[in-house]
Amino acid sequence: MTLRLLLVRHGETEWNVQRRYQGQTDVALSPKGILQAEALALRLSAESIDAAFASDLQRAWLTGQIVTQGREIALTPEPRMREMHFGMLEGLTFDEAQSQHADVIRAWLDNENQPPPGGEDLVGFSRRVKSVLEELQRNHASQTVLLVAHGGPLSEMARLMLGLSHGLRWSFLMDNAGLSEVRLDGGFPFIKTWNDTSHLNS
Repeated sequence: MTLRLLLVRHGETEWNVQRRYQGQTDVALSPKGILQAEALALRLSAESIDAAFASDLQRAWLTGQIVTQGREIALTPEPRMREMHFGMLEGLTFDEAQSQHADVIRAWLDNENQPPPGGEDLVGFSRRVKSVLEELQRNHASQTVLLVAHGGPLSEMARLMLGLSHGLRWSFLMDNAGLSEVRLDGGFPFIKTWNDTSHLNS
């Protein structure tokens, strides 16, 4: 039995362009992000998809709606696939965060279970992503599943599937509207495609 996962990062937002911490702040897709989602929908138009899930934050949810438009499957909200919460850093650019809260960031880099005030620790973040992965394996073992979310949880899911150390979570580059395909054959992972953005260049 092979679970085929189509992992999609949401389309671009203005905060992506401005290099701001988005986290769980509910930022909308930019006009370019909508076009990216439409290009992705065209890329996936020939794919047979059995089930579709998306983070309930609007940038991922709208991406998922555009991709699944016209299909007979329902898009199911999955709040456990929200981005990691970055607490007091959300809304700040990376440069602003570094200049204003260097001590907070340093402590966070030293210990990911010591997040910025109001933020989410690594243990809780990983636990919620793992629970989604386990449910997909249990309930969709022989299906193709579309999962639209954010760079953080999708990278964490890949890390969990491959059994890699926590420090390698950010090693999985995921561009806006990038498409990755991972197959779990009896629980064993095969990465078929990672961060395919060819549909954005046409």
